[in-house]
Amino acid sequence: MTLPLVAGVDGSDGSLQAVDWAAAEAARHDAPLRLVYASLWERYESGIPGVGEERPSERVLAEHIVASAADRAARRAPDVKVTTDILPEDAVDALLHEGNNASLVVTGSRGRGELKGLLLGSVGLAVAGRAHCPVIVVRGDKAGLAGTHERILLGAGDPETGGAAARFAFREAAVRGCTLDVVRAWRRPMTAEEPAREAEPQASALLDGLLREPMAEYPDVRVRTVTVEGPAHRILANRSAAADLVVLGARRRSGHRGLQLGRVVHALLHQADCPVAVVPQTV
Repeated sequence: MTLPLVAGVDGSDGSLQAVDWAAAEAARHDAPLRLVYASLWERYESGIPGVGEERPSERVLAEHIVASAADRAARRAPDVKVTTDILPEDAVDALLHEGNNASLVVTGSRGRGELKGLLLGSVGLAVAGRAHCPVIVVRGDKAGLAGTHERILLGAGDPETGGAAARFAFREAAVRGCTLDVVRAWRRPMTAEEPAREAEPQASALLDGLLREPMAEYPDVRVRTVTVEGPAHRILANRSAAADLVVLGARRRSGHRGLQLGRVVHALLHQADCPVAVVPQTV
C-alpha cells in the first residue's frame, strides 16, 4: 500500500502553495494526498457561553478551508485521490502524528495568523525539526515553486548522516527526469595539523562515498557534483535560485524531543529560493 502525502492546510496563502505543490508531487509519485486542518478550537470555544448549541465558528471555517483545498488539489491533479480531515489538535502535534504514516509531510512557509515579517512560520519550523519522515517546506520564488528549472539541489552531508537525503534526492530527480546537482562545501582548516591542501580531496572523497550506492540504484539520473570552498549555508542558498527543490539531511537522535536542525538546514528553511526538503536520518 502506497503511503499518502500529507499537507497541512489552514487557508493561508502559504498553505495554498503547499496544496499545489503537494498535489503535483502526489501525481508524480502516483500516491494519495491527505489534507489536514488542525486547531485547538474545541478547547477555546467550549468555555464560551452560547457556543455548543450550534457548530463552533472555527469548525465551520475549517470545513470551508479543507473543502476549498480539496477542490484546488483536484483541479491541480485530477487523477490523485484526495482525502481530508479536521483534527481538534495542536497543528504541530497533528502533523507529526500524521507523518508516522506518510511518505512525507508538506507545509507552507507561514501559516494563517503568523506575522508577515516572519521568514518561516513556527509550524513549518517545528515539523521540519522533529518529524521522522521527510518534510517539505514550500517556499521560494515563482520559478522555484513552478519547478521550471528542472534541477534538484542536494546539499551533501557525511555518508553516515546524509544517506537518506541522498536517496531521496535521487528518487526525486528520477521521477522528475531532471538533473541532480550535488554540492559539498568545505572549509580551510584552522589548525596546522591538517594542511589546507588536504581539505578539498577529503571533501571529494566524502562526496564519492555518499553517492556510491544511490548512483548504482538510479543509474539513469544525470548527476553533477562539485566541491566548493566556503560556508555551506551561503553556497546552497545562492544555488537554490536555480533549483526546484533543495534536499538536506537532518540528524534525529532517539528520545530527543526538541528541534533537531543544524545551522545549514535552519538557514535554508529561511533563505532558499525554492522548496526545501528536510530528510531525517536516525543516528
